[in-house]
Amino acid sequence: MVILTPLLIGLMRQVRSRLEGRAGAGILQPWRDMRKLFSKEPLRAPGMSWVQATGPVVLITSSLVLCALIPLLGTVAFPLIPDDLFVVVGVLLVGTVALALVGLDAGSAFGGMGSSRHMTIAALVEPTVLVSIYALSVPIGSSALSQIVNSRIDSPATVAAPVSLLALVSLVIAVIAEASRMPVDNPSTHLELTMVHEAMILESSGRDLGWLELGSWLRLGALLGLIGTLTLPWGVATAVSPMSMLIGVLALALKLAVLGVGLSVVEVFLAKLRLFRVPELLAGSFVLALLAVTASYLTVQV
Repeated sequence: MVILTPLLIGLMRQVRSRLEGRAGAGILQPWRDMRKLFSKEPLRAPGMSWVQATGPVVLITSSLVLCALIPLLGTVAFPLIPDDLFVVVGVLLVGTVALALVGLDAGSAFGGMGSSRHMTIAALVEPTVLVSIYALSVPIGSSALSQIVNSRIDSPATVAAPVSLLALVSLVIAVIAEASRMPVDNPSTHLELTMVHEAMILESSGRDLGWLELGSWLRLGALLGLIGTLTLPWGVATAVSPMSMLIGVLALALKLAVLGVGLSVVEVFLAKLRLFRVPELLAGSFVLALLAVTASYLTVQV
């Protein structure tokens, strides 16, 4: 994922640039940005605490753990890797809080504003992610993500079931908000009054900024990979062997590319929502997730 996600971000930026009539910087530009940032010492303003140094490390660590917990390549369960839904959402929340603390620690008005908006959005997004995937776990009686994916591979009809579609639509909206993508946030803007994610990392530089950017990209890649695995579970390795893992890597790369290009195309034609309309969108996605859970229980009882 550390190799794939910068390429994914480069692909998304390149697609968006071409659709907007610009040449674009190329798919490898995020890698060049990372090399430049990691070669520079971070500059920290007077008054910043240890949070500014440890926050980026916590974010990148939680993002790597998130990638390890989600069955992106295979569904083989390991005893030391708990891929339980509640653990995954908990790790996601750790990264969210770390990023918000980095924005607050800078002490600037924009950092505090971005962190406040980020936590407001997270308060609606994290429960939606939990409830939407929980709806898929009800029929099999387990909240382990590997078992959920295995059940969808064994029963392909469940992928297109109404419960599954409701849960996936809700999950897609939540992931868009969690990753600070359009229409919730514009990742390419530096207009202070509309920023959410960019406002929190405005005072970071050098390696600190590199860890924050890479951690955010990994979270986006992991969540898009989760959507791809739940929507099209085929290609995911169900046994440990070189060939199945190779197929799993190729399938994951293809799913990420398709989802990234699709998200970029949609973003070109969307306008950013006004901030007070974002909770309405997220509340709607939470209601869809609740409907999916209710329908899932009714289906099981029938």
